Amino acid sequence: MQNVTLNNDVEMPILGFGVYQIPPEQTEQAVSDALAAGYRLLDTAAAYGNEEAVGRAVESSGIPREELFVTTKLWVQDAPAEENTRRAFETSLAKLGLDYVELYLMHQPYGDVYGQWRAMEDVNREGLAKAIGVANFYPDRLLDLVINNEVVPAVNQIETHPFFQRAADQDLMREHGVQHQSWGGFAEGRNDLFTHPVLSEIGKAHDKSAAQVVLRWLIQRSIVTIPKSVSPDRMAQNFDVFDFELTDGQMAQIADLDTGTTLFFDHHDPEMVAWLSRRRLDS
Repeated sequence: MQNVTLNNDVEMPILGFGVYQIPPEQTEQAVSDALAAGYRLLDTAAAYGNEEAVGRAVESSGIPREELFVTTKLWVQDAPAEENTRRAFETSLAKLGLDYVELYLMHQPYGDVYGQWRAMEDVNREGLAKAIGVANFYPDRLLDLVINNEVVPAVNQIETHPFFQRAADQDLMREHGVQHQSWGGFAEGRNDLFTHPVLSEIGKAHDKSAAQVVLRWLIQRSIVTIPKSVSPDRMAQNFDVFDFELTDGQMAQIADLDTGTTLFFDHHDPEMVAWLSRRRLDS
């Protein structure tokens, strides 16, 4: 497995397994299958409702804890944000059945971001989260957080796929030592990604699928990616992307697919901001 080194020297696998939208009743088996396929980075969140299932799969795997990299995420917290962030983190840790996580991310750039971040800095200093970062932060919000806080986020997990490539975002992250991580790497199949003629044709040249080409494209851009599947065969296929390399010409062909806009939802849309800010988790 290829790793990236975060800004605090923590090593993170460049390819992992995500559990977004996997129902809790299917998550334990899916994570067990992923671990058996070789994945060691697991990505969950309080908002996914499946942290407990991830924890059960980790416990039953028999894999030494130090070989795993577990990420979970903080949802938007009510005031007092620092106190509630600490409580939310401890709840996630208990659900996972772990003494620590490798990475704790602020899931959305809303609420008392600074209060939440201060609490996250505390759990980082205490070694309960080996690294801390953010998700869904656009460049303006990310730079504001970097400039005005002691700990620079180790990771920013954002929508990134061939149709929304985020090159300028990645340049800013690289400048400030923030690791770019992709969510929605397959664009959830939109724009016919899995049969897209450009991606499929590149895949034929390497005897690979369009999905494998996308993962390879992300990896060659040094972007951490967390594909999701409940199929062991597809998990194995997604993991089999380290034995070929895209040419500069093929990377340029994929670059031409960029539309420069989200395929899902806009974090600058006032209605989306209001909906995300109001949403609270049952705990």
